[in-house]
Amino acid sequence: MAARQSVWARSMPVKEQLNVIRRLLPYAKPFKWYFFGAILFSGLVSVVNIYLPRVLQTYLDRYLRTGNATTVIMWYFAALYFFGMVVRALFQFSQNYASTMGAEYMLENVRRQLFAKLHRMGMRYFDQVPGGSILSRLTNDTMSFSNFWALFNTLFTAFFAVITSFIAMLLTDQTISLWLLIFMPFLAVTIWYYQRYSSKVYRRMRERLSELNTKLSEAITGISVIQQFRQERRINGEFDHTNDAYFRTRQAMIRTNSLLLSPLINLFYALGTVVVLGFFGIRGLDGYVAAGEVYAFITYLNNFYNPMTSMMDNLSDFQDGVVAGSRVLRIMDDPTIAPAQHADPTAKITRGKIEFRHVTFAYDGTHPVLNDVSFVAEPGQTVALVGQTGSGKTSTINVLMRFYEFQAGEVLIDDRDIREYPAAELRQKLGLVLQEPFMFYGDINSNIRMFNDQITDEQVRDAARFVKADDFINDLPENYRSRVIERGASYSSGQRQLISFARTIVTDPKILILDEATANVDTETEEMIQTGLNRIQQNRTTIAIAHRLSTIQNADLILVLHQGKIVERGTNAELMQQRGYYYDMIQLQNSAHAE
Repeated sequence: MAARQSVWARSMPVKEQLNVIRRLLPYAKPFKWYFFGAILFSGLVSVVNIYLPRVLQTYLDRYLRTGNATTVIMWYFAALYFFGMVVRALFQFSQNYASTMGAEYMLENVRRQLFAKLHRMGMRYFDQVPGGSILSRLTNDTMSFSNFWALFNTLFTAFFAVITSFIAMLLTDQTISLWLLIFMPFLAVTIWYYQRYSSKVYRRMRERLSELNTKLSEAITGISVIQQFRQERRINGEFDHTNDAYFRTRQAMIRTNSLLLSPLINLFYALGTVVVLGFFGIRGLDGYVAAGEVYAFITYLNNFYNPMTSMMDNLSDFQDGVVAGSRVLRIMDDPTIAPAQHADPTAKITRGKIEFRHVTFAYDGTHPVLNDVSFVAEPGQTVALVGQTGSGKTSTINVLMRFYEFQAGEVLIDDRDIREYPAAELRQKLGLVLQEPFMFYGDINSNIRMFNDQITDEQVRDAARFVKADDFINDLPENYRSRVIERGASYSSGQRQLISFARTIVTDPKILILDEATANVDTETEEMIQTGLNRIQQNRTTIAIAHRLSTIQNADLILVLHQGKIVERGTNAELMQQRGYYYDMIQLQNSAHAE
């Protein structure tokens, strides 16, 4: 925890912040004309802001003071001023619209690319990073660093406003304008200190928010377990602790912004006003000072500082956005991608022969969980993997499905390296049924066809009948159009598993992989689908993991794994005769059932 805290506590150097901005610019490039338009209209707004005070100054000093103002002249200057206000409003609308739409388009572009990147990443990344943290980066972080583009809009507005207002002040009174520059070093130091200190605050706040989202995701996903084991008080306590930590970082952010943002700029503006009025007041002691000149100068001073106030207010979004952008780029730069395929587009799986040749695999690349594993599954055969928890059964499936890259040996399908097949061919010809089937929000029909419009309703029904799922589906009020809520919570484990079987079979895979597929199915349901499974396995190569050894006793080959190695192999009869690991496992299960 201390190591992580030290990372959160350090501020983000200016060089690192500039690098994040440079990395984020390409995401805005497709929409550059929106930002160029915003810059153009910012300049036009600044020009109008010079024009408006000059109109009133001319009316006050040349006509109102001298008594030459007539009704016609009054309405003339009123019309000029009103015209300027309308034009400025149109320019401001165009500026805000262009800037905001550019930021929104960029946000949509980044989220789409980030979401696509997540789906290209290997399973190792999702094993190591909490789901709530990923969700926080995809939603909160992308939204925050989109907001910081508003600073660039404000920055250009402030740049044009400061330059044009200062030029206007110089043309009005050069001496007073130069005296006002005395506040610029103090303003520069304030901005530098805020940038340095606030990046540390925002980095800590973003990390705390990520922890908060992780806690929320875990609590919502595991609500049934939490209630079952009466863990509500513990979970609430942990959430309160995380929420309080996030609240404290928000407090630090508010204190920083309250002190160093607009209040300080307002202070500089007030001091500048004192300087201006002081100079004009001293001059008024010895002679006449034109009221229009004083009004114009004060207005230009206001135009000089007002954009700075907006810029300082947006600095908080900027710092938040830079920190959030660095977290998003961390995902974009993450090298944990799905295992690469050196695909031959013509490679097709036709027979379904599987061969492992001296395969060694480690999740961390250092400690093997599979060690020199070799076996052959001939086309149409059923090969069962058995062994204690942690023996390497699921790891064998992960290697075969190309979820992870193996470190040594060869994996062949139809006597061809598995890496030579296109990923689409592997996914189409390898059907996987997991122990915990995942159901998507929608209906049964869409969950079987997996939203593939090329699969007809008749094929969906045939697949359901094939695995005996149509028995309970036809009893539902809307049959195949029956609603499926999140994770299929309204259906039993057995019903969800039957739908999962139908989902796999509807694509007609050449190789069937069953990862303890009947573990969550009751005995009656298991017997009901066993006939369907026997039909499914015909003319298909099947790799089956099963804890219920009774379900794989008819397998053509049984592999017994222990600590990542195959220690026994053979048919059920052959292994029983050996009286080794497999025999002991059978006896243990029989004893458990007898009790």
